[in-house]
Amino acid sequence: MTSLSTAPAPIPSTQPLISRRTTATAVGVLFIVQMVTAMFGTSMIEAFVEGDTDRASLTLGVLLMMGAGLAVVLIGLLMYPVLRITECLVSAACGVYLLLESQVVPNHLLWVYVPTGVGGIILTYLLVVSRLVPRPIALLGLVGYGLLTVGVPLDLLGLLDMSEGAGLLLVVPGGLFELVFFPVWLITKGFSAPRSVATTTT
Repeated sequence: MTSLSTAPAPIPSTQPLISRRTTATAVGVLFIVQMVTAMFGTSMIEAFVEGDTDRASLTLGVLLMMGAGLAVVLIGLLMYPVLRITECLVSAACGVYLLLESQVVPNHLLWVYVPTGVGGIILTYLLVVSRLVPRPIALLGLVGYGLLTVGVPLDLLGLLDMSEGAGLLLVVPGGLFELVFFPVWLITKGFSAPRSVATTTT
């Protein structure tokens, strides 16, 4: 005899939406925390440099700067996966459009470049702060992703073409970072020992 289950039908989960909202709120709060702690921490450390010998104030300033550095790391950890997922979804949407319409989405690569550029800026900024790789390599990536992010709206406005001529120069630094310097360094040398926040912010 076949019995019918009385279990209720599964309710569509709202967890992804809640998670995105929570992440956005957390990042917003962390930006404020980072700005405030860095501002006060810097002022206290500068006061010590200018002759204030109050050790308690100096200690608090260093702790605030460490807190600011931690906030930056947390922002990167929260934002980078979101941007990478966005990049994946944009790529998938362009692919589905191509299959259905037998033509590519206008400027499809530029739409993929947007989350790539923003995510790359976050990643390389963290590399600059942490010194996990040599500073010139991290700065090359930071400049490269910055140029990529700036170049996208200029290309969409028709002011340049990122696939040729001067516009192509905007993707060269990021390309060198992704294809040459960063992977070669990681494969041959690995990550460097991270510096303390107090050291990297001075």
